[in-house]
Amino acid sequence: MPASGKREHKGPKASYMSSASTVNIAAHLPRMAKAQPDQVAIHCPMRRDATGQMTYSQITYAQLETYSNRIASGLIASGVKRGDRVALLVPPDSGKDFFALVFALFKVGAVMICVDPGIGTKNMGKCLTQAKPSVFIGIPKAQIARKLFGWARKTVKLPITVGTWPGLTLKKIIAHGQDGPVMADTQTDETAAILFTSGSTGIPKGVVYSHGNFVAQVDALIQGFDIKPGEVDLCTFPLFALYAPAMGMTAVVPVMDFTRPGSVDPMNIIEPIEQFKVNNMFGSPALLKRVGEYGKREEIKLHSLHRVISAGAPVRASVMRTFKTMLNPATQIFTPYGATECLPVAIMGSDDILKHTAKATDEGKGVCVGKPVPSVDVRIIRILDGPVDEWSDDILADEHAVGEICVKAPQATASYFQLEQATSLAKIKDGQDGFWHRMGDLGYLDQEGRLWFCGRKSQRVQNKHGLFFTICCEGVFNTHPKVARTAVVDGDKDRTVLCVELLPDIQPSEHIPIRNQLLELGSLHSHTQAIKHVLFHPSFPVDIRHNAKINREQLSQWAKGQLP
Repeated sequence: MPASGKREHKGPKASYMSSASTVNIAAHLPRMAKAQPDQVAIHCPMRRDATGQMTYSQITYAQLETYSNRIASGLIASGVKRGDRVALLVPPDSGKDFFALVFALFKVGAVMICVDPGIGTKNMGKCLTQAKPSVFIGIPKAQIARKLFGWARKTVKLPITVGTWPGLTLKKIIAHGQDGPVMADTQTDETAAILFTSGSTGIPKGVVYSHGNFVAQVDALIQGFDIKPGEVDLCTFPLFALYAPAMGMTAVVPVMDFTRPGSVDPMNIIEPIEQFKVNNMFGSPALLKRVGEYGKREEIKLHSLHRVISAGAPVRASVMRTFKTMLNPATQIFTPYGATECLPVAIMGSDDILKHTAKATDEGKGVCVGKPVPSVDVRIIRILDGPVDEWSDDILADEHAVGEICVKAPQATASYFQLEQATSLAKIKDGQDGFWHRMGDLGYLDQEGRLWFCGRKSQRVQNKHGLFFTICCEGVFNTHPKVARTAVVDGDKDRTVLCVELLPDIQPSEHIPIRNQLLELGSLHSHTQAIKHVLFHPSFPVDIRHNAKINREQLSQWAKGQLP
């Protein structure tokens, strides 16, 4: 484990925008439409033709700008006002409507509410009740669910349907609209959206995004990945799909269930990359694993890709090596570290990971996520479970010691929507206007200023045998050649349990020798020697958004029921 010492890393000083400045994230679109009017902004899948080739609809930047203006004007004419909270339940593969609606809502100055539909009807209802939307824009399926389950029944006054449905539809909204630019003069700190977390460690929380947060996030992504207008991006994650047009990229929407990226048909990813000469791709670790294994087996090469981005959970080195068999030697897989509340925080490429840090991960030193991006200051504080009202250097951890990761950045969001307790636990006031966001993650900064991730603070295991950081412990056991993944969880009676998901086709007769081999691996490292209980689980519960974050809380309850 990392040594003790003292204290912090400061990146280059962040340039915080004045709260009095006029900023609207939608302003990126007219600028791009003026600079590259004829470039395709979005390709959306339609149907396969007689030869089996997928056909796509397309819309240029000039057309998207005109279309979103028309929708924005129609929304205003229909009674949608600046500051109104608007639930948007329209999938990205619905075509140009999803992208145009997003920019239209920002142009109006409305507050867009985004919730992953895969979280289930019960959690969806809780999120919408919490967010209190007055406008509900959705496809017919979403409108049926809203009526059936009573989503936001008390607050929704204006339902709008994208498709055929009684009442107000997007088609009628467009008919009510007028041509010409629309752009609310929103302020930097004015709320632009409420984006809900995946809820992988609890109930999803609504993260309040200001226009300034979005602009800073786009700037950090462009700078961190050297993104250029004119690139072609494959959008496998709905929230990232919002950024492609703002950055001047052509967005290609694949055929997939966005709530189950780990179950994607690999050819539905490979075909559009080849067809549109895709340069940039975002994919969850689960998607990269599935597509990479298929591509390696079929000896497929994706020569057009020059950047792959993966986030949501640590990406195993083995997954990187497999996926890289499809890429040109110079093409890297980048693993930006961050969260819904602040992204990106740090960036690292597969070259450095595979050459320099993967071995340390296998030895249990955590996962290196790279150096903080220029706009972010990172500090490590001692592990504290309660709120911290005011910043003081007294709470800093010793140098290079594991503690909670805290960040200050213009892309860091300031609050959760109407969740004062959650906000107080996650934010630390620093001066009159500043604050630090507590990531809820444990980690440390090494001597080179690189950030290492050691696991969620809430998932650490602490008992009479010691303090166990999940990612550090699991890194040791994940090296076993027959293990798909492991999870260290809290059992009862001071027992730390290693849950194991094996690779497919491993027979039950192999469990006892594998168990003994895992215990032998653990005995080689001081921080895993006390782990003596091994349980085999058929398939770990994971988050809906990325299919990659392990629900260790659920596994802990299962383990307690399995132990004698």
